[in-house]
Amino acid sequence: MAEGLAGRLQHPRRSLGDRHRTQATKFIRLIDADPERAVENLEWAEQNARQALLYDFTNPDNWRVLADIKARTSDEIGLRALLSDLFAVLGRDPEQVNQLDGVPILDIGMELLEAALIRDHLDPNLWFKSMDKGQLVAFCERFSQLDLTDPRCNVLFGRRVERMWESHSDDVCIPLARLLLSNRPQNYEMWADLGRAHERRKSYDEAWLCYDQAQTHAPHLDLRDSFRKRMESQIQTGERLPWNQPSIEIRDQFLSKMQSLATRFVSEEIEITKEEIIEVPNNLDEVELKKLLDIGEFAAAFFLSRRLLTRGELWAETYLEQAQKGLDSDDDIHIP
Repeated sequence: MAEGLAGRLQHPRRSLGDRHRTQATKFIRLIDADPERAVENLEWAEQNARQALLYDFTNPDNWRVLADIKARTSDEIGLRALLSDLFAVLGRDPEQVNQLDGVPILDIGMELLEAALIRDHLDPNLWFKSMDKGQLVAFCERFSQLDLTDPRCNVLFGRRVERMWESHSDDVCIPLARLLLSNRPQNYEMWADLGRAHERRKSYDEAWLCYDQAQTHAPHLDLRDSFRKRMESQIQTGERLPWNQPSIEIRDQFLSKMQSLATRFVSEEIEITKEEIIEVPNNLDEVELKKLLDIGEFAAAFFLSRRLLTRGELWAETYLEQAQKGLDSDDDIHIP
């Protein structure tokens, strides 16, 4: 993963998170020890707590420290926003979000936070150990109903799926991986895992398509090229029937399915008006692309523009770049 915020999301920097949390707790202790500078110390505490959470959202103590500061300052709006942010990381389960409606946050906010952290461990290893067979089945069933658009949520659930892949079949994990990638297609690591799963199943066209996506987002890797070499070497030894990379039609179908997954939460079907048709005559695909970008559906715009480029529609490259920039901007996290 590239350096920067997106890299920190994919691989949280726990040491920096721990350092800032330690600084935050130090300033909290100074509030009582030095009453004259209480306001200043509280500001420094909150600043460090925000940084701790920005660097490592997977450590529950980082959430606890910032929530404690919000409660100390009677910041009801801030504490409510922080809880909403935590629920976004946990997939915006409607049952959790509804708990915030009409409740005295300053009275029970810390209890709600603890309940959420206990119910849904942020550590993927602890989460997996806490889940029995029935809970894992329920997790898979509600997966498609969760909002996985928050980049931290996507990373967190990706780590959970990785743990499941260690003991569950590809039939269970492949649909989950597709859902994650439909929301955050720049996650090349998940594309690589999905490609390997398809390769194990001897679904070579699907494997190539996934490796192609992975290498598109991480050009420094050679996942697609290495796969082609493996296939060619096995073709030469006669161990398998000859294989060619997927046709344009197969690639189009693959990207179309991913686009459909990406737009499954769009409340209304995207309608194209007569005025828009007049503005861009004879190109409804371009009208749809503009619509998707305007409403912030960058993942769907990404898959559609790639479909068009696959067909040879070179004009769509500009829209692909806009979609990629939009996806990158979605990684910009603002801590309440």
